[in-house]
Amino acid sequence: MDSPPPLPPLNSLPPVNWDALDGLVLDFARSDSLVVPPPASPAAPADAAGPSPPSSPSSSTTTATSAAPSSSSSSSSSYRSRLLIHRARRALEAGDVDAALALLRAHAPAALADHRLLFHLHKQRFVELVRRGTEADRDAALDCLRTALAPCALDAYPEAYEEFKHIILVLIYDKDDQLSPVVNEWSIKRRFELAGLLSSILRAHLRAYDPILSMTLRYLISIHKVYCTRQGIKSPISDLTERLLFEDRDPPVVPQECSLEAPPFDEVDVQALAHAVELTRQGAVDSLKFAKGDLYQAFQNELCRMKLDLALLDKLVHEYCIYRGIVEGSSHILHGTADLKCSQNNDFNNETQLECEMANNQNGDCSTSDITRDDSWSRRLRRVRSSTSGQRRRKRWRGRVDDLDYACEALLDANKHDSLSHALNMDEDAVVEQQDLVANSNMSDTRNMEDQKYEVVLEMQDLTRKGMASKVVEEISSIDPDFFEQNPILLFQLKQVEFLKLVAAGDQIAALKVASTHLGPLAASNQALLKPLKETLVTLIMPNEDVLNVSLPVLASSLQVAMSRRLGIEEPQLMKIVRAAIHTHTEWFKLQMCKDRFEHFLKIDSLKEVDPPVGSSSMSKALTDECGNGSSQITTGSSGKVPDEGGSPQVSSEVACDENAILKVMEFLALPRADAIQLLMQYNGDAEAVIQQIFQ
Repeated sequence: MDSPPPLPPLNSLPPVNWDALDGLVLDFARSDSLVVPPPASPAAPADAAGPSPPSSPSSSTTTATSAAPSSSSSSSSSYRSRLLIHRARRALEAGDVDAALALLRAHAPAALADHRLLFHLHKQRFVELVRRGTEADRDAALDCLRTALAPCALDAYPEAYEEFKHIILVLIYDKDDQLSPVVNEWSIKRRFELAGLLSSILRAHLRAYDPILSMTLRYLISIHKVYCTRQGIKSPISDLTERLLFEDRDPPVVPQECSLEAPPFDEVDVQALAHAVELTRQGAVDSLKFAKGDLYQAFQNELCRMKLDLALLDKLVHEYCIYRGIVEGSSHILHGTADLKCSQNNDFNNETQLECEMANNQNGDCSTSDITRDDSWSRRLRRVRSSTSGQRRRKRWRGRVDDLDYACEALLDANKHDSLSHALNMDEDAVVEQQDLVANSNMSDTRNMEDQKYEVVLEMQDLTRKGMASKVVEEISSIDPDFFEQNPILLFQLKQVEFLKLVAAGDQIAALKVASTHLGPLAASNQALLKPLKETLVTLIMPNEDVLNVSLPVLASSLQVAMSRRLGIEEPQLMKIVRAAIHTHTEWFKLQMCKDRFEHFLKIDSLKEVDPPVGSSSMSKALTDECGNGSSQITTGSSGKVPDEGGSPQVSSEVACDENAILKVMEFLALPRADAIQLLMQYNGDAEAVIQQIFQ
């Protein structure tokens, strides 16, 4: 059998707004306390840190901003709530129901008002006490039956009393008896199901949802998998997506009795939720009931049920942050804080494999030349690095530390409860201060060559963003005299910026010299540059108010891609995931013939927003083709949309069907939207005819 056709090459896919992704990544790192902010320096100039991504993905712009105090406070509160959920979950998975109950009573007592949840917790506590097998534990189990489980069974839900009578059988059947009627109650799997249920309930109760990046990746990857499966396409990122997003999910939350009589929901909302997160129609209705009709809260609840490999995601984010200059290089990781004490075996294998991939990337295996091994180049790199504008003040990576005080014992003793509560109440700034002490004791003044490469690339990117094109050309030529011979389009764009700055300053003589010395010869050797050259020269006769109307972030990102490839630094794997998933998201909603209702909520539309490139579309195509010979496409950084690619399409007039008819076919036949539309088109939009034909 022939293998399925692959997606188009990653370097030929539509561009992605890197600045928007920077904002999502930085929000994720801040929300989960993965980074230590740079120390304050009153003497540093305001722009010393260079351009930085927005502090929150909710921001509508991608310019440098600082986090507002209220935003910081909200993020800290969400972090503590998610930490509570995580530790309660870990306690249940370890079989220590008492620890989970202690955490809930101390930090989320209102959650225990849910009698259904309380009954499940007491049932599991009873089983765990019997499982221990000692005489004292058996007495405690009987006491749990009398004082907690029996009273709870009376008003938890209608089936609870029957479940109560059934669970008593645990007392007389051995846990190793595979034929007993309570073999499922003995199963360790029950711990994990209850832990997932508790997490879902607490998350909704505390509004402690994961950062936007985490939810966006879940959504995009799930759509990517569905699209590739339905279209019979081989995914180029399947090795990453399969490891990052697990197949199983946490159990769905059953709405409480009081919400069972909720008014009927809009069928548009029901179908949108059902198909966005792959639920049955009844599952979507139950999710909306639990969220009291709030579509977006229900959507978040369902997304967070999907399980991510958090250790793998942290590594992908760290790699991306180094590449984009958000955090310091690999020699500035705070030692002893990045590794989780507890991880599953498959997590360890995933991390080891990814570390090997990253090491191969950073060791220059993908380099297109011998430049990284040239001693004279190394000396030039150090000389240029010392003469440039100085190290940017960036954050330092400290990794995920919230597991460090929770070892992986099977059970927790009573003394551990206090330490958990103390850690939960610990001020986040104090944690950062402690990690800073670790950093100061372990940091070395020497940088390895990999960090030097990153630093030089980021310096050139910063200078380009500031419009210092002539300086960029001079420095890069000193580092690598052959660079612009391999990248003439980039040289044209940089000289174009230099020309426009001279025109804006009124120095037309110097501008013409740049045009005749550089722009003219480059255009003569590349016909695609003739049109942008003419458009550039026209600015000589325009008023001097604002002729420098170019996208410096686009040029800076394109330069970063080209320089990184030249130095053997491959683009981050997170970016590969996002670019492929953004493409399939667009294609998927073309098939659905509708707009994605959740793309703005998850900032997917921001990831698709791109600036017009420097110069004309013909030059943009030439640069895209040139970059396509290596590892990446033109990257972008502001506003505007790429035609036909920037957003989810609307239904075209040729195939438009009545929305009520589409929803009726989707509801009665449990079909995806695209399939429902195709059937309606065969029957002239008559929903009744479609349904009758199917059921004949």
